[in-house]
Amino acid sequence: MAGEESFDDTLVMTPAEIEAAVTDSDATHFGQLVVLGSGPGGYTAAFRAADLGLDVVLVERWPVLGGVCLNVGCIPSKALLHAAKVIDDAAAMADHGVTFGTPKIDGEKLRDWKNEVVGKLTGGLAMMAKQRKVRVVEGEAKFVSPHRLQLDNGDTIDFKNCIIAAGSEAMMLPGLPEDPRIVDSTGALELTPIPKKMLVVGGGIIGLEMACVYNALGTEVSVVELTDTLMPGTDPDLLRPFMKFIKPRYEAIMVSTKVTGMRATVPGIEVSFEGDKAPSVGVYDRVLVAVGRRANGGMLDANTAGVNVDQRGIIAVDKQMRTNVPHIFAIGDLAGGPMLAHKATHEAKVAAEVIAGEKSYFDARAIPSVAYTDPEIAWVGLTELEAKAEGIDYEKAKIPWAASGRAISLGRPEGFTKLLFDKKTNRVLGGAIVGPSAGDLISEICLAVEMGADASDIGLTIHPHPTLSETIAFASEAIEGTLTDLYMPKKR
Repeated sequence: MAGEESFDDTLVMTPAEIEAAVTDSDATHFGQLVVLGSGPGGYTAAFRAADLGLDVVLVERWPVLGGVCLNVGCIPSKALLHAAKVIDDAAAMADHGVTFGTPKIDGEKLRDWKNEVVGKLTGGLAMMAKQRKVRVVEGEAKFVSPHRLQLDNGDTIDFKNCIIAAGSEAMMLPGLPEDPRIVDSTGALELTPIPKKMLVVGGGIIGLEMACVYNALGTEVSVVELTDTLMPGTDPDLLRPFMKFIKPRYEAIMVSTKVTGMRATVPGIEVSFEGDKAPSVGVYDRVLVAVGRRANGGMLDANTAGVNVDQRGIIAVDKQMRTNVPHIFAIGDLAGGPMLAHKATHEAKVAAEVIAGEKSYFDARAIPSVAYTDPEIAWVGLTELEAKAEGIDYEKAKIPWAASGRAISLGRPEGFTKLLFDKKTNRVLGGAIVGPSAGDLISEICLAVEMGADASDIGLTIHPHPTLSETIAFASEAIEGTLTDLYMPKKR
């Protein structure tokens, strides 16, 4: 290959320089920029870089673009959650005089529809890559030097700059029997056959979202969580409406409980538990293991290129997404921080812009989190748990949705909207929403945190009536002492 000295310090290469580099290299492929992984972070980085005039090679180990999120994560799970919502909403209307009858579930047809949704999006990515002249190379890549990658088919790729966007993978518990009835989140999306009885191991967002899907499809669902609460790290008040909603629907919710073993039997997967209120043994038709994800930084031999990778597969980066090797960048799940697609896409644009010579930095004040459960739970910025731990002096306004005409008309008054304000400046520090469409509503609070908005900025913004978004304005008015939709007098 061309030696490292053939790659100068110029970030953007001219067509002549690209041609010279290709001529000098004996690699199968050459890219001014190579992006490893085509998930939301990877394809965003590749497309943004191409838009800025860079010659880009996008490497993906699977036959289709989109990564975990589009193929076996965010998108297919939301399609199934929509189906679950339709079933639940239809059933709820029976109390109000509209009865639809018991739904007939065709698991195979439902799965095909989910796959059709995924196919439209992945097909769109392939088209956009072609439009931008991004060269897509299929294969699993590993570093063999600071400027060369080798694919599992023997091909090599030389590059001037590289963005590592290889994501993460679901973790499994050690010592489990090899049995198709034990699945991770990818396997759970296949649906068929729909089990009569299912255990979800792990009370985090992924496990709870799939629990909602299977419950709506008629499965008896149990959830087991090692810590003393579901969604660990979430403010306790956010979980109360959710727990009230799911307790009568699920067979069991076991917190502070450890799974000590699993055994494959003819009737089902026999699971043993350890915990004060847990059964010693349970038998399930299917077990979903959703105990977290592990970053893929350690799968690429990045240390061969001099890149530092820790034991968790995380690659440390600066605010421009550079690793300790200046021409190699990392974004998304393996760059540390929350493993969220919307974080990865913003990091991707920063990395691409820096490589193109622009002054760009990742400096987000707030990254929203959403559990697309029923009810949805969304939060952004400072949480009450964090405020108390850090000794931050804050003021809280909490608006119950029982005061929202829109929530009542939807038959969903169990939620609430909560905003946290700086006591001295009245600036928005963070907030949370529980209820239908919380994930869509949280963006206004996120913008408020980013813009440094105070209570009057939101309260004086006219919100449409009747909407759920009004509750955000109500919370701000409560702090200002101008709220009339509830009796919450402000002490003066």
